[in-house]
Amino acid sequence: MEARLVLEDGSLFRGSSRGTRGEAWGEVVFNTSMTGYQEILTDPSYCGHILTMTFPLIGNYGINREDFESRRPFLRGFIAREFCSTPSNWRSVMTVEEYLKENNIVAMDDLDTRAITRRIREKGSMRGVITTEDTPYESLLEKLKHIPHISEMNFIPEVTTPEMYTWENNGPHIVIVDLGLKLSIGRSLHNTGCRVTVVPASFSAQDIMELKPDGVAFSNGPGDPQMATGAIKTVQELAGKVPLLGICLGHQIIALALGGRTYKLKFGHRGANHPVKDLMRDKVYITSQNHGFAVDEESLPKGLTVAQRNLNDNTVEGLQEKKLKIVSAQYHPEAFPGPTDSHYLFDLYLEYMKVS
Repeated sequence: MEARLVLEDGSLFRGSSRGTRGEAWGEVVFNTSMTGYQEILTDPSYCGHILTMTFPLIGNYGINREDFESRRPFLRGFIAREFCSTPSNWRSVMTVEEYLKENNIVAMDDLDTRAITRRIREKGSMRGVITTEDTPYESLLEKLKHIPHISEMNFIPEVTTPEMYTWENNGPHIVIVDLGLKLSIGRSLHNTGCRVTVVPASFSAQDIMELKPDGVAFSNGPGDPQMATGAIKTVQELAGKVPLLGICLGHQIIALALGGRTYKLKFGHRGANHPVKDLMRDKVYITSQNHGFAVDEESLPKGLTVAQRNLNDNTVEGLQEKKLKIVSAQYHPEAFPGPTDSHYLFDLYLEYMKVS
């Protein structure tokens, strides 16, 4: 069955349907990772997006039951040059195509993903519609004119956990505010010995403090950080009372809460091979990233120090505020997929808690 992708600039791409039948719209972005497609598929930060993989063959090792990053995939559509129909791995329980159909994700292959990627790099991330229906091209293009931009939508209520849950341990108690949490963040903190409690994004600062945390972490998540008004207020009320950790969206929210600004990147950073320099350690690390917004360095208030910087475009990748005991990272220190170079960030946060 044929599938089509139409971008708001009028670009039309034809291919084969590999997911559920139907139509979906969202912001079209690309990811440069060579492996880790299962973790990428289930990263809640892709809510509202149609994702194009730049690596040409996706699905070689199938889908297993252990590597999910959330309870289900939240992305709107999935595109690859080719999906593998005969995966080979002892843990595999289904193909990527079967998983996409099971979760009602519209997907397509047999098209030039390089052309899509080049178009996005040249013009920036664009709204798009992916469809298996016979809707006329002109109607799809007209529909795209009325689709809201990603900065006009709040996806956090869709991706956050519906109820609180805890991973028991004997160490410090960390409360994670789930703004679209990748489970590997919770696992990484749990593996350091922490007792981890994950709470919905709707929890207030008072609700969180009643859990008697030794530290509070704000997770990754989808969309424009300026839409996360509830989380911004919670950071403002917690800052100085308990050590804070922010990852990806959480990093941006901390900057906003303390008086900084954020802005939209042309096409974002999405992949497992982004070089970041730790200015405190004078070392370069290869990181896993997935974000479309960044912190405006010029807007940062006194005391909030840039600790890490992206070596591709010089954007802010990490912040520290020693007086308030705040650590944040724009990239994903838990990786999955990606290198584990930056796991030390969790140890740094634990050190902040020890002196609190």
